[in-house]
Amino acid sequence: MKNIFKTGLIGLVFVLVNCKSVNYKNMFYDGVQPEVVSDQFSFTEGPSSDKEGNVYFTDQPNDKIYYWDWKSNKVIEFLNKTGRANGTNFDKDDNLITCSDDQGEMWKISKDKKIQVLFRGFEGKRLNGPNDVWNDSFGGMYFTDPLYERDYWTNFKKEIPDKSLYYRNKNGKITKLDTFTQPNGIVGSEKFKKLYVSDIDAGKTYVYDILGEGKLSEKRLFCEMGSDGITVDKHGSLYLTGNGVHIFNRGGKKIYQIPIPEKWTSNVAFGGKNNDVLFITASKSVYILPTKVRGVK
Repeated sequence: MKNIFKTGLIGLVFVLVNCKSVNYKNMFYDGVQPEVVSDQFSFTEGPSSDKEGNVYFTDQPNDKIYYWDWKSNKVIEFLNKTGRANGTNFDKDDNLITCSDDQGEMWKISKDKKIQVLFRGFEGKRLNGPNDVWNDSFGGMYFTDPLYERDYWTNFKKEIPDKSLYYRNKNGKITKLDTFTQPNGIVGSEKFKKLYVSDIDAGKTYVYDILGEGKLSEKRLFCEMGSDGITVDKHGSLYLTGNGVHIFNRGGKKIYQIPIPEKWTSNVAFGGKNNDVLFITASKSVYILPTKVRGVK
């Protein structure tokens, strides 16, 4: 009887802790609203945090990359002429990886602004336009390649009919992993061994189990919502964007929405000294929102 009671009590505590972890009241501070850091842009996208907690993001129409310095709470221009960078992510060596879709390329940019074009196609054909990327600890990267024809592209010719998810390993080999209607936001977690990919036009977000280096399980439906950008916190809650920021628990249940007074909320990432500030890119502005949770790498 003692053992049964003890086991039941442990189970109850486990349930309560997990319920608490996905309760939005335990995630956000009362009365604290998203704060505009700057509204000087044409269209912001692709936020990602470096090892120090500074968040880099793109203004694709103006072909620039900026970063938010958390110490001064100021936005600083990092790079002009970015290959029309869209989504970004930092690799394990703290280089910025960019989806530079002007020529269907992926770039690596060091902190001292040295640029390396990693690749510009798949099997000899131009990619449609890499959109978002997540780097793993193996030195590889998962990236989405939908098709959004840009006004600034010149002499573009569609060479790949599929809109797909790819993996590029540390040796440069690229593998097509899956196809979608219009794959967009992507994020992974080494902690949870999950990869999330949003099919924005289908209105769905999917989840894969990460089984090894560039190896995934079959995709499963995570929730009935597409997203432009995605991030994940230490509890496994997923943050999707569009009309503000929508938060789903690990089971795919929506638990909260952060309203943002812009036409479109494109993307979101955690940053700051303790990785607990939600950085939000939305149309012509960028916002910050301190939280009680932390992002997970």
